[in-house]
Amino acid sequence: MAQAAGKRRSTIYDIAKATKASPATVSVVLNGSWTRYRIKDETAKRVLKAAEDLGYAVNMKARGLRLSRSGLAGMILPHHRNRFFAGLAEAFETEARQRGLCPIVVSTQRDEAIEVSVTTALLSQQVEFLFVVGVRNPQPLNALCRAARIPSINIDLPGNEAPSVVSDNFGGARALTEVLIEKMRSHPDAPKDLYFLGGIAGEYATDKRVAGFNDAIAACGMSHAPHDVDCCGYRPSSAKAALAQRYETLGRMPGGLFINSITAFEGLVQFTSFLPRSAMDNVCIGCFDWDPFAAHLPFDVTMTRQNVEAMIAAGFSQIEGQEQATAAGAWPVVLIPTEFSPDSEGESAWREKSTQNAAD
Repeated sequence: MAQAAGKRRSTIYDIAKATKASPATVSVVLNGSWTRYRIKDETAKRVLKAAEDLGYAVNMKARGLRLSRSGLAGMILPHHRNRFFAGLAEAFETEARQRGLCPIVVSTQRDEAIEVSVTTALLSQQVEFLFVVGVRNPQPLNALCRAARIPSINIDLPGNEAPSVVSDNFGGARALTEVLIEKMRSHPDAPKDLYFLGGIAGEYATDKRVAGFNDAIAACGMSHAPHDVDCCGYRPSSAKAALAQRYETLGRMPGGLFINSITAFEGLVQFTSFLPRSAMDNVCIGCFDWDPFAAHLPFDVTMTRQNVEAMIAAGFSQIEGQEQATAAGAWPVVLIPTEFSPDSEGESAWREKSTQNAAD
């Protein structure tokens, strides 16, 4: 709500009075550093909403946050280490430049304080909009953007305060699991235990992938135990340790492995490099992620590629049409289908080989 002509501009004291918060708390929230001082998200949201309602964003403009179009497009993401995030960054830069914008991409190492600090810095640089990628709790960042009158979009992990674009994690995981089950059944004498490894329980993407994994197993009538899902995190060292423990318990490799992310897949490669090659005979491996080097490994792996180009294109479409929320007032969540990597022996190649073998 903008200030009427001739009326006094709102101050932090007006916001403090409206929210029953101290002026110091209001100042910390407006500076974007409330997580560092352990101020509750609910309090921060209340302060940012009051600032917006009282027209405090006009004062932010006066301080130079939004004096004019900057031509800058902002993105934050956890890191550039794997092909998925690197691919998102590259696709973002391409789309931004096609629109005559200069892209700024900053990694935040999954640190909430860094996420807030970087978002505040990008807003102060007058970015036209902000893509928030792979952030487990994007709401505080969306609230900062809204208070500064700058659109934001959540990519990879959704939020309730802005539009989101995510992979179809459930559908992709279900399809990958179906391929693994079919491959396992083609080896009648091999073990039939299927193991999900990696990710973080309670995180949107992991939970959806576990649900797709479980759904495919239930649909084919395979037996399944809760301990067959090990959300040990994404670090290669964690995946390696979890797999080593499973190997010690079984005395062999599982019949099938669903690896949740390319970083967890690194742990598999590290562990199996110390095993005799025969230990990997008839082991069916799938990865919900993609890297072309996997095609040159000494064992078969089916990889699911997330369509980063389509995700970023959909994100720009949502940004450009963000003024229109749904009739219910909720922001949309756009699902982007996954695909099997052409560099791995995915569903199409597998089915083609199976058909040819049957004909022979």
